[in-house]
This record gives sequence, C-alpha cells and structure tokens, in this order.
Amino acid sequence: MAQRAAKIYLPVSNDAEIEAPASGLRDFAQPWLDLNGKGVLVTGGTGSFGKHFVKTVIEHYKPRRLVIFSRDELKQYEMQQTFPMDQYPFMRYFIGDVRDRDRLELAMRDIDYVIHAAALKQVPTAEYNPFECIRTNVMGAENVVSAALARNVRKVIALSTDKAANPVNLYGASKLASDKIFVAANNLSGADGTKFAVVRYGNVFGSRGSVVPFFQKLVNEGATEFPITDERMTRFWITLTQGVNFVLSSMEMSQGGEIFVPKIPSTTIPQLASLIGPKIAQKVVGIRPGEKLHETMIPADDSRWTVEIEDRFVILASFAHNIRDAYLHRGAKPVPEGFAYSSDNNPERLDARGLQSLLMHAFA
Repeated sequence: MAQRAAKIYLPVSNDAEIEAPASGLRDFAQPWLDLNGKGVLVTGGTGSFGKHFVKTVIEHYKPRRLVIFSRDELKQYEMQQTFPMDQYPFMRYFIGDVRDRDRLELAMRDIDYVIHAAALKQVPTAEYNPFECIRTNVMGAENVVSAALARNVRKVIALSTDKAANPVNLYGASKLASDKIFVAANNLSGADGTKFAVVRYGNVFGSRGSVVPFFQKLVNEGATEFPITDERMTRFWITLTQGVNFVLSSMEMSQGGEIFVPKIPSTTIPQLASLIGPKIAQKVVGIRPGEKLHETMIPADDSRWTVEIEDRFVILASFAHNIRDAYLHRGAKPVPEGFAYSSDNNPERLDARGLQSLLMHAFA
C-alpha cells in the first residue's frame, strides 16, 4: 500500500495536564468535522445512535444528502414523522440490509462520509443465533467496505464496542472481526482512496438494551429490588451526545486504520443502581453467560500500537508507520508497555455529580 501524507489534529497541547472535568464528562467536540454540502450515510440509522446523529447534524449543518439506511420500515416511518423530507429536503430514507452489497452500493452513490452503526448487538441473541450475528456483523462489515471502495467514499467510521477487546462472547468476537476488516480495508484503498477507521466506546446511557432504562422501568413499576449480577462489576459510560461528537471528531482526525477510544468514566453497577433507586434494595443474581466482570477497551497486547492525546487513546494500525510518526510529532505520547484500559483500573470514576449528569442526559 502506498504511504499517505498524514495530517493529524490534536485538540490541545500535550503539555496540558490530563484530567477529567469536575463532572467526569468530556464533550469530544473537537476537531469538528464540516458536513456542510456533503453526502452522509448512516447504516442502522433508525437506532438510538442514528436518531441522535441526525438530530445533531440537522442542528449544526446543511448537508447535501443525509441518508438513513436500515431494514426496519416501521422505524423509518416513525423517523420520517420527526424528520420529514418536506421540512428537511436533504433527508433520504433507504430500506436495505448491510447483508446486501448491491443495495449498499446503490445507497452510497454520491456519498462522502459513511457511519456504520448497523449491528446485531444483544449478547444473548448472538449466542442463540450465531449465524445471523456473523452475517450482519462480519459479512455486513465486508459489504460496507466493498461498497465504499466501489463508490469512492471519502471516509468510513465503524462503531465498535468494548466487548470487541478480549471478547468472551460471540457478539464481541464478531465486532473484533469487524474492527479488523475496517482497519485492513486501508490496504485496499490506496494512498488517495477511502479512509477507514473505528470508534470503540462503552455502554451508552439510555440506549436500547442499556441497564439504565431497565432500572428506570423497575422504578416506574414500583419494584422493591434491583437485580445486580455482581457487586464488583464495573462499566464504562458515555452519553449519546458524547458518542455522536466522538464519531464526528474521530472522523475528522482519522487518516486511516485507527481505532479511537474515548477517555470516559466508569462506575460500579451498584453505584449506578443506588443513584437511580436510592431506596430500592439490591439482590445479587450472578453473572450471565457471556458477560464480563469488567470491560476492557484497550487490551495490554495493543499497548505497543497505542498513543494518548488529551481526550482519547488511538490504537494505530501496525502498518501505518507514517501516521504514528505524525501523531508523535504533534504531541501524542505512546502508552507504557503492557498498558490496558479497563473499567476496573480506570482512574476516572464517576462521582454523584457525574452520574446525575449522565442520568439527566439519558432521561431528558
């Protein structure tokens, strides 16, 4: 693969002390990607992330086209009631599945940026339906890459998960395979071709399947106890707004082959439950199959490829030597050998103020 000229953006000088804001939240708003006059496509665009992404884009930009690509006609119909095409003439709604390469290629016509958010995400569902998980999460990733290359898309960002690092379940393993596909795709695109990168972050407050709405539902139903899998369990937390900002800024920063990991706080599940229902008892029910006690976003084995900037870590592709040099030249620092970024050793823990801020975002 021909080497690319690297252009790296860093939010601030690396001389600044790295610490979380008082509330434990960062906004990840810089560098800001300019989508004015651009064509943008979101796979899985009717999900929690997709809807918040569209809301953010509409508030800040005037894109040429904003395409929602998903397979659920009901959710697309409902989304059109919120973002009607007569009010937002740049909106387009495409019924399609990432398993269908031809449909993807058709949808990516005249598209500059692709955000790949489509996936089967539920751990138990993936365990029970492994072939379906592989077809969507792995083969779907290959189809997105092939369609983007065929249509000369500028950049593609794929959404990953902390479960892809040292996976213990099929969902995590499928997303690890997907991450590898998107990183390796840069070997196919050439010096001036499509740039592919990945963002990897933790649990999203308020999204479908999150423990937060589950606990809130129990509160609303008058439950007398919360089921807690393990009192030691820890998780990373990020809001939808942070997630969207992180995707946009990572896409602007990306030169191809990176896995971007945000610096976000973590907390124990009992702490979270105590804030949502301070008077509700907690009952330990045991870890479910395929569930981890703690989540890891950067395994120790990836430390040799990882650099740190103010608000995020960047796992660089092993073949991207010029990009690594550019990051280091502009102030990024290599992490120590054997460094691992996991929810239990994370120095940034949510205090009550930070947890309350996250909850306000989740139920606003």
